[in-house]
Amino acid sequence: MLAAFVPIWVLTGLGWLIGRRRLLGAEAERVLGGFVFHLAMPAALFTALSRTRLEVHPTALAAFAASTAATMGLAFALGAVLRRRSTGEATIGAMAAGYVNSANLGIPVALQVLGDAAFLTEVLLFQVLVVTPVILVLLDRGAGRRLRPGRLLTLPLRNPVIAGPALGALCSGLGWRPPDVVTGPLALLGAAAVPTALVVLGLSLTGGGPRPRGTGEVAVLSGLKLLAQPLAAWSVGLLLGVGPADLLALVVCAALPTAQNTYIFAREYGSGEAVARETVIVTTALSMGTLAVIGALLG
Repeated sequence: MLAAFVPIWVLTGLGWLIGRRRLLGAEAERVLGGFVFHLAMPAALFTALSRTRLEVHPTALAAFAASTAATMGLAFALGAVLRRRSTGEATIGAMAAGYVNSANLGIPVALQVLGDAAFLTEVLLFQVLVVTPVILVLLDRGAGRRLRPGRLLTLPLRNPVIAGPALGALCSGLGWRPPDVVTGPLALLGAAAVPTALVVLGLSLTGGGPRPRGTGEVAVLSGLKLLAQPLAAWSVGLLLGVGPADLLALVVCAALPTAQNTYIFAREYGSGEAVARETVIVTTALSMGTLAVIGALLG
């Protein structure tokens, strides 16, 4: 399992080193973050989903959805009500607590612990096609953009982070593979998404930005991510009668650390950047231990 974490640490460290030496200039974090959000990430999600056969484990997926909703809802309430955060900051806090790293870390962990990534694909689809639009609507509201029905309906057309995976899922569902002249450039572009996002995360550590406001905020969000969400998934899974193999997959996926996309979203919208950055770092560092415990207990 350690091998799954090494590229994350190395590329984040590389970004930190580049930032310390100012090799890419003062605007590197902003420019690369925009590149990931608007170009590389949508291309990567389209490529992954268009090549994946869609399967559904409805009971396990329902348990994962319930654990995600409960964890993110609790984190949002803690941020908005108790800490009086803005809508944008509370949304990023919720994402940090419940949006799992299902791509670059989830795939190798799933293969190592579960033997396949079938359920992880469903988690990825759920996050990008259901959770992400809700997050983006809240971030839009936090940025002062009025919520209108027409704007909501055209969100996939205006936001490439939703359009990319939605088109990929449509291609997979129809059993249609786009021609190589389309998939080739998109696959090449998408291959840059994960490493660039990790470099941006490393760059952010040298920017001298603000620390998270409030004592223990990162600790609380990390606890929700690594302990509360997998515990909720396990509890709901047992309640719904999920079998042992699917229960292991469910809890492992719920216990994955915070996705680095959380920081990319925070950077793009200018909300909760410090919290997102540090929660990604902390949960990624600690999740190797929690995932190992889950594998030992349920495997």
